[in-house]
Amino acid sequence: MKAVVFHGVGDIRVDEVPEPQIQDPTDAIVRLTSSAICGTDLHFVRGTMSGTKPGTILGHEGVGVVEQLGEDIRNLQVGDRVVIPSTIACGSCSYCRAGYYAQCTNANPNGPDAGTAFFGGPEQTGPFDGLQAEKARIPYANVGLVKLPDEVSDEDAILISDIFPTGYFGADIAGIGDGDTVAVFGCGPVGQFAILSAKLLGAGRVLAIDGHDDRLATARDQGAEIINFNREDPTETIKRLTGGIGVDRAIDAVGVDAERPKRGPAASESEQLAGSFEAELEGNAPETGQQDETWKPGDAPSRALRWAVEGLAKAGTLSIIGVYPPTMESFPIGMAMNKNLTLNMGNCNHRKYLPRLVELVRTGAVVPSQLITQVEDIEDAVEAYRAFDERQPGWLKVDLAPA
Repeated sequence: MKAVVFHGVGDIRVDEVPEPQIQDPTDAIVRLTSSAICGTDLHFVRGTMSGTKPGTILGHEGVGVVEQLGEDIRNLQVGDRVVIPSTIACGSCSYCRAGYYAQCTNANPNGPDAGTAFFGGPEQTGPFDGLQAEKARIPYANVGLVKLPDEVSDEDAILISDIFPTGYFGADIAGIGDGDTVAVFGCGPVGQFAILSAKLLGAGRVLAIDGHDDRLATARDQGAEIINFNREDPTETIKRLTGGIGVDRAIDAVGVDAERPKRGPAASESEQLAGSFEAELEGNAPETGQQDETWKPGDAPSRALRWAVEGLAKAGTLSIIGVYPPTMESFPIGMAMNKNLTLNMGNCNHRKYLPRLVELVRTGAVVPSQLITQVEDIEDAVEAYRAFDERQPGWLKVDLAPA
C-alpha cells in the first residue's frame, strides 16, 4: 500500500509499505478514506521536535471503514464508517476514566510516565505508524474508533479527528463563559476552530491575532475582530479595543510556530522543507530583539505567550494548545503571577470530545469542511507538505485522498 513515510529531517516520501496486521485482541484495521496534513506533522519534518524514527508513517488524522477486528472489540463490526481520534487511549485506566485520554497510563509503550501516545509521531509517543496511508492499525479500537452517522461526510469527519476537538479543547480549558471577551493567537486551522468553539461556549467577543491576511479574513468571516501583528502592536490594540481592561480569556493556538523562519534561495530541497529551527533546539536562537537572516526571530515562540499574558485582564485565563517542544523553557511567569492569571494547557483529550462534536455536525450546527482549502492525492503529498509548510496564501487545511 502507499503511505507518506518519514526518512529524516526534511526528507519525506510516498513509499510502498506492507499492509498493517492485527497484533492485539483490541486492534482494528481501518481502510482510510480520508487523511490530512496537520501543522504538528511539520514539526517532525522540520526537526522542531526530534526523535522521529526513519520509516515511520506520518499523519494522525483519519476517517475510514473497518476491515478487520480483534476478538475483544465488541462495539464495532466490519464495514462501519469511523473517525479516528488522533491520540491513543486505552479507556480503562484512571486517567481515561477521568477524561484525560491524552495522559493514558497504558497506551504509550514507553511507560506510564511517557505522556501522550498518538499516531505518526516520534519515539517518545510510541511510536505508532500514522494515518497518511491506505490502511492503518488502530490500537484499543473499542475506544479509539467513533462510529459516524450517514449525515456526517468524510470531509466533515476528517476535521473531527484532531483539529476541531483541539480548538474546542482550547476553548473549554480557557473556561469561557457567557459574554466573555476572548483573544485567539493564531488563525491557522486550530485557531479557526478555537474561534468557532469560543462562540459555541458563549463568548461575547472574539479577537483574532495573526500575521497572514488570508487567515485573518477567514477569522473575520466567523465574526472575529481581527488584529494583524505585522501592522500594529497586538497588546496595545487589544487594550484599546477592550477599554483598557484586556481580554477575559486567551488561547495560544500557535506554539513554536509563532513565526516561520526565513529561507535562503540557495538552500537545498530538504533544507527548504526542514527550515532552520535546529538553532532553537540546540539553544542557539538569537536573543530577544536580535535579527538573523536565516532564523527570524529568535524569541518567536515566547512572543505569542508574552502578548497573551500582556493582553489578558487581571484574573484572566490563558489556555495553551499550541505545540511546544520539551526544550522550550521561556515563559513570562512573573507577569502572569502578578496578574493572578490561571494557566491551563496540554494535549487535547480527543476521545472526550469526539462524540459531542460528531453530533454537532450531524445536526448541521457546524460544518467543519468549510475550512478545507485543498484536497490532494496522497501521491502528491510531498508537494502538499511543502506548500502547507510555506503557508502559501489560501493553504489553510489540506485533505489527503488515499490512492
